[in-house]
Parts: sequence; C-alpha cells; structure tokens
Amino acid sequence: MGEDVGVRNFSREDRARYREKVRRCLDVFAEMLRESRFDVDRPMTGLEIELNLVDDDSMPAMRNADVLAAVADPSFQTELGQFNVEINVEPRRLGGTGTAEFERHVRASLNAAEEKARAVGAHMVMIGILPTLRPEHLTAETLSANPRYRLLNEQIFAARGEDLRISINGVERLAVTADTITPEAACTSTQFHLQVSPAQFADYWNAAQAVAGVQVALGANAPLFFGRELWRETRIPLFQQATDTRPEEIKAQGVRPRVWFGERWITTVFDLFEENVRYFPALLPVCEPEDPAETLAAGGVPKLSELRLHNGTIYRWNRPVYDVLRGRPHLRVENRVLPAGPTVLDTVANGAFYFGLVRALAEADRPLWSQMSFSAAEENFTNCARHGIDAQVYWPGLGYLPVTELVLRRLLPLAYHGLDRWGLDPDERDRLLGIIEQRCLTGRNGASWQVATLHRLESADHLDRPEALREVVRHYVDLMHSNRPVHEWPLP
Repeated sequence: MGEDVGVRNFSREDRARYREKVRRCLDVFAEMLRESRFDVDRPMTGLEIELNLVDDDSMPAMRNADVLAAVADPSFQTELGQFNVEINVEPRRLGGTGTAEFERHVRASLNAAEEKARAVGAHMVMIGILPTLRPEHLTAETLSANPRYRLLNEQIFAARGEDLRISINGVERLAVTADTITPEAACTSTQFHLQVSPAQFADYWNAAQAVAGVQVALGANAPLFFGRELWRETRIPLFQQATDTRPEEIKAQGVRPRVWFGERWITTVFDLFEENVRYFPALLPVCEPEDPAETLAAGGVPKLSELRLHNGTIYRWNRPVYDVLRGRPHLRVENRVLPAGPTVLDTVANGAFYFGLVRALAEADRPLWSQMSFSAAEENFTNCARHGIDAQVYWPGLGYLPVTELVLRRLLPLAYHGLDRWGLDPDERDRLLGIIEQRCLTGRNGASWQVATLHRLESADHLDRPEALREVVRHYVDLMHSNRPVHEWPLP
C-alpha cells in the first residue's frame, strides 16, 4: 500500500473530496507526461521479498513485531500478517556485476536478520505459501499491528457486504470462508522493479504481461495451502479471491476485480492510471493538503499522494508506479507475479531472466503484442499458475507447446541478448541464465520439489499430512540456507 494510514472513519464528504483530488492528480500526471518531467538518465532496478516466520516446529510464528525490533534494520518492514516481514533491497543498476551485488546484499541481510530472529524464537522462510498454515492462523487477531491493515480489512468487507468465499480446484479441492482479508497474508511474493522512461513504459509493461505466465511456470513455489495440494502457484487464485471487494452479483455484472491481470495492451502509462481511476472506487479516501497543480506550476514535483495511494489498493500483477526520489519523479514497472524463494540465488536468477527478456522484447523491431492477443497472455498466465513447470503455453509462430521447450528454444536466447543490452557481465549472465536452463531441463522448481517431497514423506515414511507438511518445511529451510539452486535439491 506504500503509505501508513491511521485509524479513522470515512464520510461521504471524504469520498467526494478524494474522488475530485485523485482526478486532479490524474490531470497533473498527464501534464507531466506531456512535458517529459521524469528521471530517465540512470535507470535502476529494485527488489522486494516477503518472508514467512516459523517457530522451531515449522509452524507459523506470530512474532513480526518482536523480530523487527530485534533486527533493527530499516530495510525490513511489517507485512499484513504477524507471521510476515518484508525486505526492501536498495535499488541499483544492472550493468557489470549488479546481479551479484543484489545476491550478496540480500544474503548478508537475511543471514544477519535470521540470527537475530532466532533470539526471539523465529526463523525466516522464503516460500510462496507456508505449507503449515492452518485456518486458525488466519484470523483478525493475526493482522499486524499497523492500523492501515485493519482499516483496509474494514473497507474491503464494507464494500463486499459479506464474507469471503475461497474456492480452489486443483489436484485436491479447497472451499473455505473467511471474515477477514488475512488469507492474503498467506501469499508471500517477490517483486522486481524496473525504472523506465514514459516513452518506453508501454513496451516494457506489455512485454512483462506477455511473459508473466512463463515467469510463474518457472518460478512456481506455492502448491500447498491449508493442507491441500492445489495449483502449482496457488498464490495466484488465493490472492485474487482474498482481496476481492465484489459480492457475487457484482461479479456477474462484469465489474473488474482489484487483483487484475488487465484486459488490453496499452499505448501509454497513462492508460493504466486512468483505468484505475475510472474502474475502481477508493478504498482509503485519504486526502493530503498538497495541491498538485499549484506545486507543478511553481516548478516543483508533486507527490500525487492520492493517485499513488489509490494505485496501491489495485493489485495488478504488473503494476505501474509513480514515485519521487531526491526531488525527481520517475516511473517503474513493478513485477509482482513471482512467489518468494526458494533461495536467494534462485530469486536473482529469476530476476536476470525477467530483466533480460523484457528488454529484448520491448526493443524488438516487431512487438510481440502485435502478434498475440491479450486474452492469450492471460490464458497462459492462468495455465502456468495451475500447472507450473509442466504447463503448455501459446506463443506466436509456435502455437501451443511445453513452457520449458519455449524457454529453451526461444526465450533464453532473448534473455541473453537483453542482459547484454543491460551491460551485465557475461560470466554473471551465463551463471544465472544457466540456472533457468537447468530448471527447464530437470523439470524441478520449488513447487515440484515441495509436492514430490510431500508424497515421498507420506508414502515412504508413512507420515500423516500435518506431520509430513512440517517435515517439508524443515527440509526446505535447510536447503534454502544452503543457497543451492532448487533444481539441485534432493528429495529426503
């Protein structure tokens, strides 16, 4: 959500004032785009990783306040559930050994934080959904203390007017109801940020949308939830349902969901912010005193606080971001499709594949999205979330084929080219994309390892499902700390 929001009640006047203010922000944003008032000189990349906390028995540990106090590092922040924290990694350039620097920094930060977390009885786990989560772990009492989360919870349920129904049909079936948004806290993600110019934004966003399914297939790491084997990346349907403000009747009328793939290729970044304002009512109508038009007319850089807050309550899988850093505005594509983990090395390899591939596609002579319908990209996304690394996908000129074959034949060469364009050191490029290649050749990612391990423990060791899930987490944590890429992980 970006900004802290205090506890409060919202009146009709608050909502009317906010609607007017957010539209004024949109007009100012359009003027800034026309005048090209954006930082484009040194494009940066960024990384955020959401983490789970577990106790010594591999069960969720509701200790994020204690952990954050012990870690005492501003890079670590609270998240929705008391068993969640997030690390925000300082942005850097990709050129040279930028990816290796990301890896060193994240490993050092997580290792130091893990040591301090142990002192308060918790351990950090990078995983898409913690397999040992149970319904009793996701209640109003498990929301983090930050008042913005309780306010968001209240506003979503006020909009819905009824409890959430979560229904996921995968290998096994799950149907539960929830009276809070805490099931969203089960979904822990990795987010890649890529700064781009206004002129390039549409090409990069379209490219990110086109490859979102492939990313999910290769990086799937969330096959288990509430003791059931569901989709290979269960985060996708769970997150969509856990933050849905629409009751069933509104869904039937075609109202867009707040967790949204989108519905069309874009021609400018303005398209996305304008859609946000046009389609989605405010959840948190908080107005700031700044008049953005006056700030811009005076030669300043407006914060566009209302537009940014509204944008932060619409959960696009590739989200546009407007931000101001050191007095200069910039734009980013925030790629939100991937789960956390399994290792820091796997995470950085996923990032290298993404950054390289989207650059190659964005700069191609003939845009991919001129050859591929948007609905085909969305179908790929859903199929890859459901089936993971075993998914079949559609690709222009190739038809339907296994996603691993597409990556090996077509996309890895493009990613190599894109990383060269970023100026990444060739040894780094080869090291990281080699991990993606081996993942395709072995058919092993985090989701397939979790499922195979669960089945092995249940069949060979005759463990019941709850005990097997605890053992899955225990083995997972040991291997995560080894930083061996997941395609090399053995089964117990």
